[in-house]
Amino acid sequence: MQDHLTQTFAALADPTRRAMLARLATGPATVTELAEPFALALPTVSRHLKVLETAGLITREKSAQFRPCRLNATPLEEADTWLATYREFFSQRFDALDAQLKTMMAAKAQEEDKS
Repeated sequence: MQDHLTQTFAALADPTRRAMLARLATGPATVTELAEPFALALPTVSRHLKVLETAGLITREKSAQFRPCRLNATPLEEADTWLATYREFFSQRFDALDAQLKTMMAAKAQEEDKS
């Protein structure tokens, strides 16, 4: 059994699934609508949707003969929370690098002024 975060990142690893999620961010869509931009057979699209559904990134509803898919952002929010720690770490690193570069550029400018 994989944890939720692993399932989320595994589902997001595929560009087709990311494109499907981007489409669903604009509103619900049927399998046919989601398949439209891709040169994929419907069973392949259904497999991609199953991965997204297993990861909890989408839900499927029954509406007459249609089964529209909807985006569920909760797993994305959990991934974002996990990434926030690393975002802060790298932000601090980039700030330190920026400060170091400014110091080096100021020192270089002073050397050029002396010449």
